[in-house]
Amino acid sequence: MTHTNTAIFVLCDTEAEYAQLMTEYLKTHGDIPWELYTYTDVGEMMREESKRQADMLVVAERAFSPEIESLQSKCLAVLNETGLVKWPGVRNINKYQSADEVFRELLELYAGVAGEQLPFLESESQLKIIGIYSPVRRCLQTTFALTLSRMLAENHAVLYMNFEHYAGITELLPDMQVRDMADLLYFLGTQSDRFRLRMQTIIRKNGKLDYIPPMKAGQNLLTVSGAEWLRLLKKIEETGNYEYVILDLSECIQGLFEILRRCARVFTLTKEDRISQNKLLQYEQLLNLCECGDVLQKTDKLCIPHIRRLPEELEEYTRGELADYVRKVAEELV
Repeated sequence: MTHTNTAIFVLCDTEAEYAQLMTEYLKTHGDIPWELYTYTDVGEMMREESKRQADMLVVAERAFSPEIESLQSKCLAVLNETGLVKWPGVRNINKYQSADEVFRELLELYAGVAGEQLPFLESESQLKIIGIYSPVRRCLQTTFALTLSRMLAENHAVLYMNFEHYAGITELLPDMQVRDMADLLYFLGTQSDRFRLRMQTIIRKNGKLDYIPPMKAGQNLLTVSGAEWLRLLKKIEETGNYEYVILDLSECIQGLFEILRRCARVFTLTKEDRISQNKLLQYEQLLNLCECGDVLQKTDKLCIPHIRRLPEELEEYTRGELADYVRKVAEELV
């Protein structure tokens, strides 16, 4: 049997339950180009895999032996069970961390050694980019953006991206060890051919919603050109992974108007007071001055009614008064 379009991923673990659960988890990532082979018997794995070269071979520590290295797979990893590194020449991955983290580390390993011609499964993109931006402060823009994102994610593949200097959402803020949007831009510039895999190592989840952790140092947003942002969006579209990308935008970025022009729809939140209305008028005049009147044509201006109780946790964003309001907006998008 020949495999020209799909890479071969081999998992061997004598702990049958773990092997089954990890295999089922990996199968949920249909966009990743691996044909999965799972073994719970080391001898059987050695006999079968000696007939071909696996692109990635992952073996639990209890099943590993130096003889396995003779299979000469392109990527080899040990699922470490004891915390001791018995084979320092082989990449060790903590077996008992979350499946998401195991998966992310495997992708990092694979992306680090894969050639330029990655065997991706092709998919057509029908991506809709939704821009959310307002010149009016404290208008519930991010709350609205996250509510809309989580609602759409219930039935669609959605990616949320925050472009504020200070995102303010603790559930989305990465710690210092987590890669964020700055890392994704770095990979875009240095490893464009492996971007799809690198992106998978950065993506995080909140429920069904995918998001890219916002930059830990928001000042770095100012250094990215508008052309780079557009290139990033194009690359995300080329992955074919998403139906919607929700951009929670701010003035902290270059090329704001160009990004808004790239969006299929734009939502601008405002308030009824005189200063807010004047800010909105100035913003609209500037769009026309910059020959971006097309942005206004696809913009929906929203004035959220008074909400007695705003959600405090992300898990609450799809319930309550605000959710009822946003749900009607989401229904018009689908």
